[in-house]
Amino acid sequence: MSLVEVAAALIRDERGRYLIAQRAAGAPHAGLWEFPGGKRHAGESLEECLRRELTEELGARFQVGERVDVVVWPETDPTIALSFYRCLHEDGAIEARAAQTVAWVEPARLGDYDFPPADRALIDRLRTAG
Repeated sequence: MSLVEVAAALIRDERGRYLIAQRAAGAPHAGLWEFPGGKRHAGESLEECLRRELTEELGARFQVGERVDVVVWPETDPTIALSFYRCLHEDGAIEARAAQTVAWVEPARLGDYDFPPADRALIDRLRTAG
């Protein structure tokens, strides 16, 4: 079984809300919500991947900070290793560029959104940590 590495951003605004994105129609897991990010390309670090993906998806620049968690999801083929990083908005307007919807959500309300199974354990921790 092969492994796909994915980096995802935990971006908070001044009110403590998280930025989440809804997967576009036609994409795997279409309609589900996720933290912005994407698959690592050969030759790039997870941090480089995340900076690239955030610029492509949101049109703004972000500082990639510490890795908060890694979730390995072996229930799929290929297996997915999902690394979550704290990120700070540096420059540019944040706008959905990948035909998806974005929303700022309070930690306690993250459970109101339908996320893929690999995200759920982290979401439970974020909801209780605030």
